[in-house]
Amino acid sequence: MRLHSFKHPQRQQGVAMVEFTLFLPLLLLLLLSLGEFGRMLYQYNVLLQASRDAGRFVASQAWNSTLGAVSLSGTLQTQTKNVAVYGVPANTGAAVVSGLTTANVAVAAVGIDHVRVTITYNFCPVIGSGNCAGSIPGFFGNQIALSIPLVATTVMRAL
Repeated sequence: MRLHSFKHPQRQQGVAMVEFTLFLPLLLLLLLSLGEFGRMLYQYNVLLQASRDAGRFVASQAWNSTLGAVSLSGTLQTQTKNVAVYGVPANTGAAVVSGLTTANVAVAAVGIDHVRVTITYNFCPVIGSGNCAGSIPGFFGNQIALSIPLVATTVMRAL
């Protein structure tokens, strides 16, 4: 009876490099997508914190004791939007998230004693065509949109 031996090492020399070449694009795609997902979560966290700061700001100044209800003047709404975008009531400095403007912020009264600050922002991944208006081709002819809408909302009771 003859013992079966393993294949000769000379026949296996290039197999590891071929396997690595086949696996490398999938590994890079996985790493880049995880990085983009982390960046999206970071930007959402920054937007949520900005909406909380703006909510605190408007809640501390919106209560009208004469009316017994929330009163949102145009100046207060503008200052609240500036707090959400720039971190201060004045329109100075850089936005907390690149591309965020005061047009992305909505301030509204909810009932007679609550205020709501909503920030709507389109996340644009670095991977892709570079602009969020485009899309990439998907499977079976369906397009995959590059922009992902992020919405951060805070409701607070006016003091």
